[in-house]
Amino acid sequence: MAMLRYFFGIITLVLSVTACTTSGGFAPVSDRYNPSERPPPYYVVSAGDTLFSIAWRYGFNVKGLATANKLAPPYTIYPGQALVLQESTRVIAAAAKPAPTKNKPSTSKARVTPSKPVAAAKVPIPKPAIKSTPAVLDSGEAWRWPISGPLVRSFVATGQEHKGIDIKGKMGEPVRAAKAGVVVYSGSGLVGYGNLLILKHSDRYLSAYGHNRRLLVKEGDSVKAGAVIAELGDSGTDSPKVHFEVRIDGKPVDPLRLLPRR
Repeated sequence: MAMLRYFFGIITLVLSVTACTTSGGFAPVSDRYNPSERPPPYYVVSAGDTLFSIAWRYGFNVKGLATANKLAPPYTIYPGQALVLQESTRVIAAAAKPAPTKNKPSTSKARVTPSKPVAAAKVPIPKPAIKSTPAVLDSGEAWRWPISGPLVRSFVATGQEHKGIDIKGKMGEPVRAAKAGVVVYSGSGLVGYGNLLILKHSDRYLSAYGHNRRLLVKEGDSVKAGAVIAELGDSGTDSPKVHFEVRIDGKPVDPLRLLPRR
């Protein structure tokens, strides 16, 4: 009798576990390879963040995100600062001087002594975090492959699965800039990318290079097309490769549209 109760107990346990797995009792396994996170209402800046990395993580246009948060170039942000995660197309214009008006003759006999102008208070301006290099940006040159290896994973246009391409390579192989630009992010703070570099090529175009073994440039550096910027690795993935992305106005596009055909 005891053995019979034990047998039925095992069957009940198996059925209950099966019910949990089929009814959503356990969280589904998701692909964290290249996450495109749904933005919360706001984001608190952490050490190592740049406005470019935050915009990249949530798929925003950098200028739109900066405008929404009333940030002017070079978009300096600080740890602990709360940013509104939304875009704005409103242009922050400089305060216009009031148009001169003709003074009407006064009917009062009282004399008014004009006050002396008060000097404007000097406000310290933070030094730019990114060097201004207009000669490098918008050069109009053709795009280049970051490495010469075979394509092992393609761009996926729908959903949040894979917003770039993967190119197979050898550990330590030089990774080259696909186009001239300025380094706007160098670090490992974006989940799923490993050691990541983001280059700014113009106000609209950004490119990213993930899974590097070692990063050879730092934020603010200007790089020429074809310059070695990293060593290929497998950080954040399972094999040596480069994850390469291109964003236009903050939105991912298929890099094969821009790279030369092989």
